Amino acid sequence: MSTQTDHDVVAEAEESGTLRRSLSNRHIQLIAIGGAIGTGLFMGSGRSIHVAGPSIMIVYAVVGFMLFFVMRAMGELLLHNLEYKSFQDFAADILGPWAGYVVGWTYWLCWVVLGMADLIAIVDYWNFWVHDQKMAMALAVGVMLVLLLMNLLTVRLFGELEFWFAAIKLVAIGALVVVAIILIATGFQHDGTTASLSHLWTHGGIFPTGFSGFIGGFQLAIFAFVGIELVGTTAAETKDPKVTLPRAINSIPVRVLVFYVVALAAIMCITPWNYVDPEHSPFVGVFNLIGMVAAAAVMNFVVLTSASSSANSGIYSTSRMMYGLARKNMAPRVFANVSRHGVPWRGLVLTVALIICSLVLTASASVMQAFTIITTVSSVLFLVVWTIILACYIVYLRRYPEAHATSSYPMPAARVMPWVVLTFFGLIIVALTQDPDTAKALAVTPVWFVVLALMWRRVRGRVVAD
Repeated sequence: MSTQTDHDVVAEAEESGTLRRSLSNRHIQLIAIGGAIGTGLFMGSGRSIHVAGPSIMIVYAVVGFMLFFVMRAMGELLLHNLEYKSFQDFAADILGPWAGYVVGWTYWLCWVVLGMADLIAIVDYWNFWVHDQKMAMALAVGVMLVLLLMNLLTVRLFGELEFWFAAIKLVAIGALVVVAIILIATGFQHDGTTASLSHLWTHGGIFPTGFSGFIGGFQLAIFAFVGIELVGTTAAETKDPKVTLPRAINSIPVRVLVFYVVALAAIMCITPWNYVDPEHSPFVGVFNLIGMVAAAAVMNFVVLTSASSSANSGIYSTSRMMYGLARKNMAPRVFANVSRHGVPWRGLVLTVALIICSLVLTASASVMQAFTIITTVSSVLFLVVWTIILACYIVYLRRYPEAHATSSYPMPAARVMPWVVLTFFGLIIVALTQDPDTAKALAVTPVWFVVLALMWRRVRGRVVAD
């Protein structure tokens, strides 16, 4: 019996133009954590605290609960047919090629836009040290080029990068919580206030900004969770997906509780919610506030790696989504080619080039203004992707009831929860119309779908099955 060498595997993958199952369980678990803890928490939580006060903890818990069911729906569908490489594949199969086209290109744009937000955040974090906008921008571009190089090598290297990026996030959040406990126990004082649990209800109550502030928190919290579905793009490169995907998805509620609710509570216990600066990361601000300048610098490094991690995820997922589209003739065929390492390199290069172009925004607006505009567009696009995933699941339930009944990973409350979550998404869209900044971004988003509709008319005649 002959054995296949590593060189043979490389040659076979290059010849067939396919992806390889190189991501192990530990990679998938940490990729899932990295997806759940994004730039929205580290960069955007200051603004969300400013808008909603302590009630932001309830907001994050509700959003996390709803998105858990999106993930369960996605997990059941991916495991229903292991030939699905991502949710773009099951959308094309269940709803029709048009749905695969829409969700594939929309998800590609989601991560390009999100990568732009990450790059803007990276510029802000570098500026913390260099105090020179042009130098910070140059360093941010350097980070993107390094990420591109690492992604071009092997998919396993992407997994390793995400593993360590996510590990740094976990350590940072853990350190913040421990510091908060110590400061509360020792009665640490600053600016006339004492670190205390009572900050969560003594500065205007749990809902200090009223119902409008509470609803406004949802607009911002949605962005913090974008990327939570990232494990759904790794299906074709995951070893033993029947074990690793359910494990990663099932741990989402615990992650939301610990990484979002507890972390935000820790920040607001150290400093009252109305003392939090909405223009900068509260994770860095907390350590600056208590005089731990070295610790603030370390935390700035952490949030820098967090934004880099999110950008890294975006580079990876957009290239894989474009690869899937190209194999169906929904994108130029050149993007269906992979390198000798099994990496769809052309999609990687295009994505990084587009993301770097976003630096123009930082020249015409403040960092937080640019960040707000981009994150709103990104949030709306992700809502569309999550909605299509749920629509696929509803059709799947009706079309294949026996598959759901015998599934190894059935979604709980499958007949009810998709409709509950879709109703929730509708309410989020209504909330986005209430703020002038988010309403403007919401108003321009339909232009993308008009463009998609026009392009679909041109390509639908040559679409093939993958």
